[in-house]
Parts: sequence; C-alpha cells; structure tokens
Amino acid sequence: MATKRVEEVNDITIRFSGDSGDGMQLTGMNFTETTALVGNDVSTLPDYPAEIRAPAGTLAGVSGFQVHFSSRPSHAPSDYLDALVAMNPAALKNNIGDVLPNGLVIINSDSFKKANLVKAEYLEDPLPDLRERFQVIEIAITKLTREALKDIDLSSKEKDRCKNIFALGLTYWLYNRPMEFTQTWLNQKFGKNQAVLEANLTTLNAGYFLGETLEALPVSYVIHKAKIEPGTYRNIMGNQATAMGIAAAGHLMECDVVLGAYPITPATDILQELAKYKHFGVKTFQAEDEIAAAGIAVGASFAGKLGVCTTSGPGYVLKQEIVNLAVMTELPLVLIDVQRGGPSTGLPTKVEQSDLLLALYGRNSDSPMPVLAPSSPGDCFTIVLEAFRLAVKYMTPVTVLSDGYLANSSEPWKLPEIESLVRAPVKHHKDAETFSPYKRDPETLARPWAPPGTAGCEHRIGGIEKDYETGDVSYDNNNHHKMMEVRAAKIAGMVRDIPDLEINGPESGKLLIVGWGNTEGAINEAIKEAREEGMEVSSIHLRHLNPFPANLGEILKGFERIVVPELNMGQLVHLLRSEFLVPAERYSKVAGRPLRVHELLKHITDILKDEA
Repeated sequence: MATKRVEEVNDITIRFSGDSGDGMQLTGMNFTETTALVGNDVSTLPDYPAEIRAPAGTLAGVSGFQVHFSSRPSHAPSDYLDALVAMNPAALKNNIGDVLPNGLVIINSDSFKKANLVKAEYLEDPLPDLRERFQVIEIAITKLTREALKDIDLSSKEKDRCKNIFALGLTYWLYNRPMEFTQTWLNQKFGKNQAVLEANLTTLNAGYFLGETLEALPVSYVIHKAKIEPGTYRNIMGNQATAMGIAAAGHLMECDVVLGAYPITPATDILQELAKYKHFGVKTFQAEDEIAAAGIAVGASFAGKLGVCTTSGPGYVLKQEIVNLAVMTELPLVLIDVQRGGPSTGLPTKVEQSDLLLALYGRNSDSPMPVLAPSSPGDCFTIVLEAFRLAVKYMTPVTVLSDGYLANSSEPWKLPEIESLVRAPVKHHKDAETFSPYKRDPETLARPWAPPGTAGCEHRIGGIEKDYETGDVSYDNNNHHKMMEVRAAKIAGMVRDIPDLEINGPESGKLLIVGWGNTEGAINEAIKEAREEGMEVSSIHLRHLNPFPANLGEILKGFERIVVPELNMGQLVHLLRSEFLVPAERYSKVAGRPLRVHELLKHITDILKDEA
C-alpha cells in the first residue's frame, strides 16, 4: 500500500460519544493525557448523562468527551467538531449537529441495527443523508474488537468492553499520537489481570494499525507542539486542583484541614481526591447529610482547624443555616459550591452559574460574606488558597463558586514555584490578659481566634447576638445595629486585599464585556476574533464578586455599552445595575453547556454594527 498523506493543521476538536457504559470518559481522558504530554495545548469538555443508568442505546444515556487540542494557546472548548466518534445511533443523533460540514464521522457500524435506531428515535436510517454532508467512516468496531481478541480467554461481554480502546487506537493513528503513555497506563491499571491487560493492549494496537491499512482514511494529521510559557506542566481538572488547593492551604498555613462533605454531583470528586491527602494533615468526613457536613466544618473551625465543606447548589441551600452560624460567630470557613443546572435537582451533570445571588443573599437577615469564583480548572487551586487566606485574616466564612464545567474539564496547568506560594501560619490567640472575644483588629475588624481549651480565653459561642465589647449574649437594639454594621464593614474592607482589575483592550470605548467564572476562556476567544475583524471591544473578568474590586466602577463608566455573558438569567447584571447604576445588558445562556464563542462573537458584531 502506498504511504498515506500527512497534513499539518493548527488545531483539531474531536468528540468521543457513546452509551454511558461504553467508556467514553476513559477514552477521552487517555486521549487528553497523551495529547498534553506531547505538548499540545488542550481544552476538554466532558458531557455526562444526567441519569445514573439510562436504558442502553437511548438519547438520555449518551456520554461524551470532547477534546480541543492545538499548536496555539487554547482558552475554550471549540464550538464545532472536526471529528466525531459515535459508538451508537443515539450518540450520532445527539452530536451530529456540532460537526463541521464535511467533517469526519467515525461510527461503529455494528450498532446501527433497527432496534438501536428505534431507541435513538430515528424514523429511518440516517446514514445515506449523512454520507452526502460528512466524511462518514463506517467501521465494525465491535466485530473487529472480538476478532482481535479471539485467542484471549475472556467472555464476549468482557471483550466488548475493549471496543473503546479500539477507537482510541484508531484516533491515535489519525492524529499521530504515541501509544506509549496509554500502554504504560494500561499496565498500571490492569497489571494484576494479565488477560484483561493483554486484551486492552491488543485492541489498542488493532485500532492503530487499522488506521494504517484502512483505505477510507487516506490522510492523517500532525498538530505541532504549542508554544507556551516554559515550565513544568501537568494536565489537571478543576476538582483535582481544588483538592490540591485545600491540602496546600493546610500546609502553607501550618494548620490541619477538616473537610465535611456529603456526596453530590459534581462536587463529590473533591472529597474523593482529598481523601488521598491524609498524610498532609487533611481529615475528610463523609456526613449523613448536607447540614451535618456544614456543622462538622464549623465545629472544626471553632476548634482551631481550617474548616471546609464542598457541595453543589441543592446542598448549598441546605447548608445556609449552619453557614449563617459561622457568619454570626465570625469563624473562618471555606465553602465550595460546584454549581450545576437547576432549579431543584435540575440538570445535575450540566453546567450553570446560577448560585451567585444564593451565595450573596441566601441566608436570613443581613449576613454579608465574601464570594470568589475561579476562571479555569487550574485557577481552582489559586482561588482556594486565596479563600482560606481571606477567611482566616478576616475571620469570616468565604464562598468559592466553581461549576460543573470547571470541575470536570481539564487543561495543561503550569505548576507554581513553591517559593511563590505565600506562607501565612495560623496564629491562635493564647494570651489571657489581652483576650476579649470581640476585641477587633483595627485594620481588618477581625475578632481573635481562640480555640476551646485555651486557658483564660474561654468565651460564649452561638447564634444569638453578642455584645460588641464583652461577647456576652445581648438583646440591646443599639448594640445589634452596631454589630450588623461592623460585620458589613469587615467584608467591605476586604477590598484592600483585592487586586485592581486589568482591562483586556482599550480602557474606554463603545463596548465592554464583563464576565465571571468559567466564561473567561470563551470571552477571550470571542474578543480575539472580534479584534482580528477590526472591531474595538474590551473585556474584564471578575474573580471577586463580593466585595468587587475597587476600580470596577471607574472602568464601567468608561464604556457606552456593557454586556454581561453568564450562564444564568442575569444575576451579575442585577448586581452591576444596582451597585453602580450602569445600564448593563444581559447576555444569558442557560443551556447546560459552556458559553459558545461564535454566538458571543455574533452578539458583539451585531452591537458594534448598530453603533457604527
């Protein structure tokens, strides 16, 4: 056979999709790890079915994993696919709308039987039409997997579990990915079961070498290494970075960390990951419910430890009474809300940014609390360290608003230099002569932190209002007003510790895009494309949502129009309008998926055309 053609391209987006039992997440993760290790910049978008185990072959049971990899810096998952691997008709139907015209569609032809077409709600065979619009490659993946494993002593069911590895091998050939990293991983995972190990290695090779011989695939692609800042990188997901941040906080602050948590999608992985770090002084406790989990964290803080709890929207609602106890008692506590689609159970595996107002106002009475939000998977590490620092310095609970996209997506993360991480050892108050439970630091207004058992520093604790001077229970109306004011002033004063915003683009003009959380990557990509087309547009991104950075108001005044893209119905818009009296405009997308670059770019284009 003649040598096949190899083409150089700058970036590729591929999505692996199949039934929830087809191993698509595993396939995507292996492809991502290999791609990151060979030096491409990577942005991923996992997509889990909302049901724990939907009927096989149905639309509700489709699981997918998208990988955008590039020779240039990549800030967001691509809106469209260059290639789709569909293991069954349902996967094809759910994803074909995202494939570019004449894009590559690889299907497992063994699954395209009448029964499966009916499950996917196809009235007729879709392939004749698709062959006219896409490069459809039909491969009997199930049959070829079984044939490759005919001499290995495994059941048919066990052999069929390897078909995702067959597809992985094929895509490794297609995009010139090395197999060595996955071979090493398979040896580590299945080394104790030689039959399973041999089956996976054999299938990986079978898929790879099929690419070399299959005439329907006349070309493979090369994507060169990305030119990125020198340093040591690792591929990291947001939940992993969050867990590392929690463990690092305990080390840097020289104080044990206690996590109280109840399993909830998509935050559970933080609990599971953090449980691996007990040798760093981290203690994890899986409580019987969300309220108990928060209570454990507050109790740990009272005892002088770094209390933290992780949850998602429904669980964060349940924790509010306990969180308000931390507000009243002025104890340091970090709450991590990995937001998901709602209301109620909503879309538990899909992304939203709809808990901002809940984090600010979800408790009874006026109970101000700082709110921070990471902007990328790697930023989850940095934001958690900052949350602990602020919580201890100002003696207050702090909320971190992550989300399902940041939690489960991944990116190459440059490991920080150890020397750059600020060490701030916790200092408990131990001097009985100078102790008063609400004697405040004149700069931060923080009260002293004296754990129980500290001789001479005994004091009342609880949810009833305390006297400003003594800390005793107080029902005095003037004292209550004073305490309300000082708690608010303490949070407002945090602005001293918040860096000024940097403007991406001109400092004034016709249009400013304001984002927060996971929208940063998509906004940056849209801004970049808009400027390449000659449009003048600027952007800022908020990581601190209470209090806002000191220069936010001045920046907003410099622009004629302000547009706020967010994955909710306009919560940040509401805050900007009320706080700064500016006509901020809502650009809301609540579709259970990240912000799409091309849609935002069109919105920017339409605005600037109207202004021309």
